[in-house]
Amino acid sequence: MFEGPLTSSIIGRAIANDAIEFDFVNPRDFAADKHRSVDAPPYGGGPGMVMMPVPLAEAVDSINREYPPDTLPTTILMSPQGSPMTHQLAENLSQIDALTLVCGHYEGVDERFIEECIDIEVSVGDFVMTGGEIPAMAIIDAVARLVPGVLGDSESAEEESFSNQIGGMLEGPVYTRPAVFRGRRVPEVLLNGNRHEVERYRKRIAAERTIARRPDLMQGWGPDPE
Repeated sequence: MFEGPLTSSIIGRAIANDAIEFDFVNPRDFAADKHRSVDAPPYGGGPGMVMMPVPLAEAVDSINREYPPDTLPTTILMSPQGSPMTHQLAENLSQIDALTLVCGHYEGVDERFIEECIDIEVSVGDFVMTGGEIPAMAIIDAVARLVPGVLGDSESAEEESFSNQIGGMLEGPVYTRPAVFRGRRVPEVLLNGNRHEVERYRKRIAAERTIARRPDLMQGWGPDPE
């Protein structure tokens, strides 16, 4: 499932340039039976299957043994019960040398594994998915692009939505050639070459869009002379 997203575009180039590195561990490799089972019915009854703690814990242990005790990876479980994924969290995670992402499946993961092995639970939204693989891909992309050397232009990550230093602002509209498309013209201020006016326009239009579409983000805005 990860092969496509991790071999294309910015992430693929970053791997090729050794800016970031990925590896994969299959919990089935640590199963105790001939069927390589990693799930079982829940105690107390109920629908679905639950991922067993032993194969998962041994998989995580196998990763941790590759690191000195004082530099163990931060282990993250993809979970709808976790903390919401935000740009700030992505920035925090990008400062950590190694991350282990655990992709849950089925009805859930044995709580004892979470208590024993997980540092952070993270959710990508208030909806249910088949497993944690796609959320993990989203986190990989959001975090990896903040690692130095991954993006070609160091400023590009700083000027995007949610990374504005005011405290959370959507990015304003962007335009490129042609100057007129089906009767719609690019705003004149973007064509006049005055960088100061362009920057003021972009900040104003970004603020207007944020107020209209995500007013909740305004709570983080601090004083700004403009």
